[in-house]
Amino acid sequence: MAYSVKELFYSLQGEGAQAGRPAVFCRFAGCNLWSGREADRAQATCSFCDTDFVGADAGQFATAAPLAAAIAGLWPTAAPTARPYVVFTGGEPLLQLDEALCAALHRLGWENAVETNGTQSRPAGIDWLCVSPKAGASLQLDAGDELKLVYPQAGAPPERFAGLAFRHFFLQPMDGPDQAANIQAAAAYCLANPQWRLSLQMHKVVGLR
Repeated sequence: MAYSVKELFYSLQGEGAQAGRPAVFCRFAGCNLWSGREADRAQATCSFCDTDFVGADAGQFATAAPLAAAIAGLWPTAAPTARPYVVFTGGEPLLQLDEALCAALHRLGWENAVETNGTQSRPAGIDWLCVSPKAGASLQLDAGDELKLVYPQAGAPPERFAGLAFRHFFLQPMDGPDQAANIQAAAAYCLANPQWRLSLQMHKVVGLR
């Protein structure tokens, strides 16, 4: 299949269980919960997205091999002992990420991760699955490595997801004008419910992409 990529860049993972880890980020264009147009935000299933995923600014890739090569080209050549790591994100990456791309990266020695809203099926070959459920969206993926819930969300209380088969459970305070209050609320919830851990967006704090 062809892949539409909004951006490719090298940075540090800023949130969740892999926070602080160097990674190449591959942001796919498109999402099934919002068009990306501000005019549609109020009616979108997910109306709090803080990401621009409209357009294929980083290119259209006809097959998996050239996209895998573009990803590999961003990894520092002076890091031979660190296993290269790519995070697929979006928009909604599972609209495009497939077994062929995972296999192409595995052949190059790469480990991959995906950050998904959980509404699409999981292709074979994903090494680390992070699901971020959204209120009002049907959750198809109920097991994985990491569940990262933006908090608070009306219609998506943490109790609804606490029994799912994930290794790690994170609350991530919703960004925006109420962020300070949301951080306090998320911290209080984690203290009262130790299954959950607090995830802050470190990359925003330190000024990384």
